[in-house]
Amino acid sequence: MSATAAGKRMTVPAFKNRKGGEKLVVLTAYSAPVAALLAPHVDALLVGDSVGMVYHGLPSTVGVTLEMMKLHTAAVRRGAPETFVISDLPFGTYQATADQAYLASVELLQAGADAVKLEGGTELAATIKFLSERGIPVMGHVGLMPQRINQVGTYAAQGRTSEAIARIKADAEAITTAGAFSFVIEGVLETLAAEITASVKIPTIGIGASAKCDGQVLVSDDMFGLFSDFTPKFVRKYCNVAGEISQAAQDYATDVRAGAFPSENETFK
Repeated sequence: MSATAAGKRMTVPAFKNRKGGEKLVVLTAYSAPVAALLAPHVDALLVGDSVGMVYHGLPSTVGVTLEMMKLHTAAVRRGAPETFVISDLPFGTYQATADQAYLASVELLQAGADAVKLEGGTELAATIKFLSERGIPVMGHVGLMPQRINQVGTYAAQGRTSEAIARIKADAEAITTAGAFSFVIEGVLETLAAEITASVKIPTIGIGASAKCDGQVLVSDDMFGLFSDFTPKFVRKYCNVAGEISQAAQDYATDVRAGAFPSENETFK
C-alpha cells in the first residue's frame, strides 16, 4: 500500500527510506481530475514535461515552457492536495546557471510542487548541490534524456557501449553525491540499471530500465492507451481509453444525427 493510500503524505525522507524496500510507484499527471484518480494508488505524481507531447501536441519536450509547467503543477496540486508532487524543470530553465535553476525551482514549488526534477549528470552536480543546500529537493534523471533529443537524435536505449556505460555510471554517482534524493533511470539496459541501483544509496526510479530499480514511473497517457502517436517498448497498456473515447464520440454523433439525443429525460420542459 502506498504512503498516500495509507493516509500519509509522502515526504523526501520517507521517499529516500524506501531504498531497497517496497517498490515506489510514480505516474505522471497533468490535470486535476486525473491527479485525483491516480492519487490513492501512487507514492508520487510527476508533472512531467511530457505534457508538451501528450497534451499540447509538441514534437518533443524541448518546447515546454516554465509557464506551462506551473499551470499543470497547480492543477495537479488542486486535484491531489495530499500527494507528493514532483515537477520537471523544462529545457532552458536550469542549464545556464545555478541561480537560474533556483529561480525556476522556486516558481514550481510555489505553484504546488514538493520537489523538482532535472535531466543531467556530472555537468549539473554543482547545480543540484546548490538547490539542495537551499531547501529545494531535487530528483535527477540519467540515461536517455528526452530534452537532449536535438543532440542525440534518437530515443533508443542508452548504455550499449563501454563509454556510454561509464558516462551514465558517473552521472548517477555525481548527482547522488550532490544531494539528489532520488533519480530516474530512463532507457538503459537491465544490467546497467541493476548495477547503478545497487551502487547508490538513494532510490532509482526506472522507465525503460527494468524491474531492477527501486521504483517505476510511466507516462499515464501511455499506460491508459490514450497517447497513441507511438508506444515505447517499455510501456504496458493497462487499458484502451483512446478506443473508448472514439467509440463514445461515434455513438454520440449517431444519436445526434438520428434525433435520439437529447431524449425527453434530458430535456427541460
